[in-house]
Amino acid sequence: MIKERIQEALNHQLNRELYSAYLYLSMSAYFESLNLKGGANWMRVQAREEETHAMKFYNHLIERGGRVTLSAIEAPPSEWGSPLEVFEETYKYEQKVTGLINELVNLCTSEQDQATNNFLQWFVAEQVEEEASANEVVQKFKLAGEVGGRLFMLDKELGQRGGA
Repeated sequence: MIKERIQEALNHQLNRELYSAYLYLSMSAYFESLNLKGGANWMRVQAREEETHAMKFYNHLIERGGRVTLSAIEAPPSEWGSPLEVFEETYKYEQKVTGLINELVNLCTSEQDQATNNFLQWFVAEQVEEEASANEVVQKFKLAGEVGGRLFMLDKELGQRGGA
């Protein structure tokens, strides 16, 4: 049986993962409003990944005999100043999620919950990838600048991202 403190923390992270999906879906809608279909696709794929992450937490709680408790999902922002700003926020947000995952790992260590610690190691590695992916796009937007042709080439590249 999973410890109450761990259960609460995992339920909170499940909510954060659902918020992440909601945030990226909002970012996708922003890109759609600019007719940047590639950016919209990139963010939709990201939203689906976050939904998958949420379900990993859901399943782990169930498998450990815990109780899933869903809470309200905070409304994400819906406006940004530029496509670059969206990806800069994405990068910062992924750094924040990395911190949340690290806090969970620390909690599992202090509570001696080796099974959940082992489960979380996938997320530790995933966050390295998430941060690198977002930062790569930030750097490409900075290189492209706001020049129309370069922006549209980058948008086309973002559209090539496959499903989660």
